Amino acid sequence: MSKEITFNANLQQLNKFAEKLAAINKPSDIILLQGELGTGKTTFTRFWINALYQKKKISPPFSIKSPTFPIMISYNLNDYEVYHYDLYRLTNSKELHELDIFENFAQNITIIEWPEIVMKKLKKKSYYIIKFLFK
Repeated sequence: MSKEITFNANLQQLNKFAEKLAAINKPSDIILLQGELGTGKTTFTRFWINALYQKKKISPPFSIKSPTFPIMISYNLNDYEVYHYDLYRLTNSKELHELDIFENFAQNITIIEWPEIVMKKLKKKSYYIIKFLFK
């Protein structure tokens, strides 16, 4: 089961939405971010990760970057981690297993930019899809 949200907003609205989503997120949640380059996927992720840290009342990371080159960056929230993936550079689904992406779903929150390559493998999982559009 998936919940799809289409998003076209300014930065203040994007931040508010990220805060609202972070307030309800829990380990095992999967969030998929779709949209062209420059539509706000990484900006949303920064707002959202900061909101998760604020919710847990712990200091946020100094920097939250796009994992385009490392493909995955994790953020420790004490009792679980957030796994931030950018799958833009992947060319086939076999590469997903090398990332241990499926093992990380269970007790963590996963957010994935450019998720198309993994979506077919999520048929039995619940997830959110957020589609970003140019304003």
